[in-house]
Amino acid sequence: MLPMPDVPSAGKAEPDAANQALKLIGSLYHHEERIRKKELTGQAKLKYRTQHSEQVVKAFWQWCESQCRRHDLLPTNSLSKALKYAMARAESLQVFLSDPDVPIDTNHLERALRFIPMGRKNWLFCWTEIGAERVAIIQSLMTPCKLQGINPYTYRVDVLQRVSQHPAKDVIELTPRIWKKKFADDSLTSDLERVKNDIK
Repeated sequence: MLPMPDVPSAGKAEPDAANQALKLIGSLYHHEERIRKKELTGQAKLKYRTQHSEQVVKAFWQWCESQCRRHDLLPTNSLSKALKYAMARAESLQVFLSDPDVPIDTNHLERALRFIPMGRKNWLFCWTEIGAERVAIIQSLMTPCKLQGINPYTYRVDVLQRVSQHPAKDVIELTPRIWKKKFADDSLTSDLERVKNDIK
């Protein structure tokens, strides 16, 4: 995996080129703002992105390629490193063009994950590295559940029972977003819940 480039340094090293890139990226956010104002969703949102954002994305990758062909841009240059980092992730960075439910960036995820660093002192005492790893896995599942409007407890109870019988090749179906579509309406419950319901 390529190391994360120092983007501010790239801007200082090549201010003109950085401004060109930011102008193209700014156009994408301009279109996303128009989508929000028009309250477009689903296919209408996808159609707008196809008509307006897709050509900007193509222009951005063409700009990246043209910058990479510059004879004066050394591999050690911060901009060169940033370009390689972005181009290596081109497919992932343009998923939003084919799926209207995918945001243009991950800002919403970063906001949702803020509780982890904010509670860092609480995570210090997991006793072992394995314990800390388990906490991290659970936390990484809680945020997608919150974003999908899923009760994390309901999700975990169902998946922990379902996972042993679920085909490994279809494990993606147990991720919160797809699980909500396939299993949420008929989720598995725990023995404790069934006993409580019987008492009622």
